[in-house]
Amino acid sequence: MTASRVLLLGDRPVCEEIIHWLSAKGDDVMRFTDALEDYSTVSVVIECIADAALRKSSLERVEAVIPEHALVYVSGLNAYVTEVASWFKHPQRVCGFQPWLIASMDVLELVRPLQMEQDELWKRAQSFWQERGKQIESIADYPGMVFPRILAMIVNEAAFALGEAVASASDIDIAMKFGTNYPLGPFEWADQIGLDEILSVLQGMHRYLGEDIYRPAPLLQKLVYAKWLGESSGRGFYSYLEGSKQDIGGGQQ
Repeated sequence: MTASRVLLLGDRPVCEEIIHWLSAKGDDVMRFTDALEDYSTVSVVIECIADAALRKSSLERVEAVIPEHALVYVSGLNAYVTEVASWFKHPQRVCGFQPWLIASMDVLELVRPLQMEQDELWKRAQSFWQERGKQIESIADYPGMVFPRILAMIVNEAAFALGEAVASASDIDIAMKFGTNYPLGPFEWADQIGLDEILSVLQGMHRYLGEDIYRPAPLLQKLVYAKWLGESSGRGFYSYLEGSKQDIGGGQQ
């Protein structure tokens, strides 16, 4: 494997995980700033920004300072990758990827947008991750991709149940772990990944696909508004403020 100089956009916990994982693989990872830095040796850009307006402006600024040969991986969580690629002057080098749980998942989902017509570019886009031990799953260009879409839907339905006081968060997690043999319950997963991440996927699917089944649960929205984002903020569906995970109760938020 040849080490790459990687430019990363975003400051969410998923971005930190990507930085640590790539650095452990031997890559030189740097964050994008507006400072006058030398980006001429960057060969890979990885983006995981949730805010649509900030995302577009950041990607436009990045394209102005990176070499034309650099590959750009953009999150496929809440928009069509083909749309995101359309923001670029050189859209053929843009590829979609699934940024959640990079360090712990052996499989990585990639999206080939319509603008990436050259097979050689698509092979390069896959090779970067394959050389770092990932099995590539090529999927269609839809917001949410596969794992995030399905997990977000499970978390959302669980949030509806919690908001309606059907059961407590811990009881719902226990039921799902023992009933489906999942390694984590939906709320444990959501708190680990970030409630804002889950909400972003649901909002993207609801906006682009227009189906009511993707409507975010009111409780999930309120927790994100309150910045109770999960483990990273100390509170989410559970509280972590006392040094251990505490159930905050069902239907009381």
